[in-house]
Amino acid sequence: MGKALDGVRILDFTHVQSGPTCTQLLAWFGADVIKVEKAGAGDVTREQLRDIPGVDSLYFTMLNHNKRSITLDTKHPRGKAVLERLIKSCDVLVENFAPGALDRMGFTWERIQALNPRMIVASVKGFGPGPYEDCKVYENVAQCAGGAASTTGFDDGPPLVTGAQIGDSGTGLHLALGIVCALYQRNATGRGQKVLAAMQDGVLNLCRVKLRDQQRLARTGVMKEYPQYPNGKFGSAVPRAANASGGGQPGSIVKCKGWETDPNAYLYFITQAPVWKEICHVIGREAWITDPAYATPDARLPRLKEVFQAIEAWTMTKTKFEAMAELNAHDIPCGPILSMEELAAEPSLRATGTVVEVDHPTRGKYLSVGNPIKLSDSPTEVKRSPLLGEHTREVLAELGLADADIEALSAEKVI
Repeated sequence: MGKALDGVRILDFTHVQSGPTCTQLLAWFGADVIKVEKAGAGDVTREQLRDIPGVDSLYFTMLNHNKRSITLDTKHPRGKAVLERLIKSCDVLVENFAPGALDRMGFTWERIQALNPRMIVASVKGFGPGPYEDCKVYENVAQCAGGAASTTGFDDGPPLVTGAQIGDSGTGLHLALGIVCALYQRNATGRGQKVLAAMQDGVLNLCRVKLRDQQRLARTGVMKEYPQYPNGKFGSAVPRAANASGGGQPGSIVKCKGWETDPNAYLYFITQAPVWKEICHVIGREAWITDPAYATPDARLPRLKEVFQAIEAWTMTKTKFEAMAELNAHDIPCGPILSMEELAAEPSLRATGTVVEVDHPTRGKYLSVGNPIKLSDSPTEVKRSPLLGEHTREVLAELGLADADIEALSAEKVI
C-alpha cells in the first residue's frame, strides 16, 4: 500500500522544533523530506541537551525521523546553484528562519516562483504581520504572547507555561495542515502559494475557549464554573482557572491513595450532570441526590469546593487506577494523571505505534513518539533520523550531478 504523500518532495530548511515537527509529520505520511543543514554543524538541536557525548541528541532524533540530510553552503555560488536545482525539483520549501532570511539569501518569493511556479513556500514565524513581526520567538514566548500563560495556573499565583509544546509543535502541526491544503489546491490551479503559520496565532487557536470566556466575562462580569465563584473577585480579563474544566462540566484534580510519596497519584474527576446520582452513590453521599442544595448543576456551583472535598475523601482510599476502574463502570468521566515514565511503559501505546522504539547507528535504541494520526490505508513506519549529511551524495546524484561535480563541491567544502 502506498503512502498518502508518496511523490511529494519537501525541501526542509527548518531547525529546532516548530518546523521539524511539521516536516516530520509530512515524512511520516510518505513525503520525501530533504533536510538542508550546514556542513560540520547541522541543526543546532543535534548537540543540545545531549545525554551521550558526541551523539545526536534525543531532541534532534525525535523530531527528524524519516528524513534525508544533506549539507550545503547556500552562501557559496556553487551552493546556490545546487539550491536552484533543488527548488526546481521539489514541491514545497519549508523554513523557520528569522524574518527576511530567505530574501537575504537571494531567494525571494518572486525568485522561487520564477524557478518553480508550482513551489509552495511554507513558513513558521513567531508573529504574523503587525508590531511584533520581527521579534524572535521561542516556545514559552509564544505561550505567553498567545494567551496560554495568562490563563494557566492558580488564581493566587503567577502565570504558568504548560509542558505541552503548543507554541512550537502545535504551530508545526498547523503548518502541516496548511501545506497539505496548498498541495490539494495546486491540483486545480497548477500554482504554488505561500503558507504562513505564526506561533502566536497557533497558540491563540488552541486557547479559543479562553477567548470565548473573555467575551462571556465582559458581558456578565462573572463565570460560575471558575473557582473564583462565588467568593472570589473577577477582574476584566479571564483569570487563571487552576484545574477547573474548560467546558460546562465542573472538573478538578483530586488526590488518590499514595499521593504523599507519589507526585502523580492523582485523578481528574468530572462531575458530569447526567451521572450525578451515580457519583453520589459511589462516594457515599446519597442524600445529595435529592437535597435541593446539591441536586441540580446550578445549585452545586457555589458548593464545588465542598463537592470535590467529598470526592477526594473517597479517591484517597483508592489508587488512581482502582478509582478509574470503579468510576468507568458507572460511566463517570475521569482520567489518571499519567507520568512520562508510565506512558513510556504503556503496552497499548506501543501496540498502536503512538510510542515506538527506534534503533540509531550511534545512539542505539531509544523511545520516541510515533505518528499521532492514524490512516487505515497508510500505516506509518517510523525510521531513524539521518546522520549529518548522510544523503548528500545520493540527493545530488538524483539532481543529475556527475560524480566529478560532486567531488569538486566536496573539495571546495560546498557540501
